[in-house]
Amino acid sequence: MGKTGIFYGSTTGTTEEIANLIAQKLGISPDDVHDVRDFTREMIDQYDYLILGTSTWGDGEMQEDWLEPVEVLSQMNLTGKTIAFFGSGDSQGNSFSFCSGMGELYKKLKNTGATFVGCVPHDGYNFNHSEAIEDDRFVGLPLDEVNEGKPVTEKRVEEWTKTLNFNPRSQKLD
Repeated sequence: MGKTGIFYGSTTGTTEEIANLIAQKLGISPDDVHDVRDFTREMIDQYDYLILGTSTWGDGEMQEDWLEPVEVLSQMNLTGKTIAFFGSGDSQGNSFSFCSGMGELYKKLKNTGATFVGCVPHDGYNFNHSEAIEDDRFVGLPLDEVNEGKPVTEKRVEEWTKTLNFNPRSQKLD
């Protein structure tokens, strides 16, 4: 297995905590967990596998620190890289844009040549709409610590990380 890097954008610290939890579950060094504010193109080059996380704000926008990095990433040829997404959101307070920031990241990167894994069925989630739904599945792992709390987040992360064998045929998005 190649090297994995986790990149997150976090305003309140929730997405950062989730990024560190994912790293712990996957045995990824803290040195490979990056706040996207520190993003450089060269950082991406050192990883075969990327796990990208964002919170959702406003009417479904990704966390603001992602704005420039996602534009750089969208212009890169990411062929040969495998990407998984996770997002944090509020399924009750923002039920019409639940974890849509994660979908925004995916839509910006879907034509870069990367392989995408880690999609999640939307069963078991209570929300009205999300831009992170593609082919009747979330494009990554949506989490709601506001309404579901840490025990549910930890269980979902535990289950999701078990699926991330980074086999391109495993839960691949077309």
